[in-house]
Amino acid sequence: MKPNIGIVNSMIRITAGLSMLTYLTIRGARHENSSSHPLLIILSALKVAEGIVRFCPLTAVYEDMAAETDGIEESWQQDIPHNQ
Repeated sequence: MKPNIGIVNSMIRITAGLSMLTYLTIRGARHENSSSHPLLIILSALKVAEGIVRFCPLTAVYEDMAAETDGIEESWQQDIPHNQ
């Protein structure tokens, strides 16, 4: 995996992920009858992991889709045979 996010972006992801994890942990500890949503905990842990390894899968997919070949955009034309 080649890093596809910068240092500042990775630090922001680590900070935001740890902040979200802290908030969700405190929220879950204070309200015993309502637990924190597990999906939010997983998403915040993923943000921390993305910051540590400096690789974001969504950014990689976006860069692959946005890449042009030889500077020319390919069209979605269908090859329909013409009867003459």
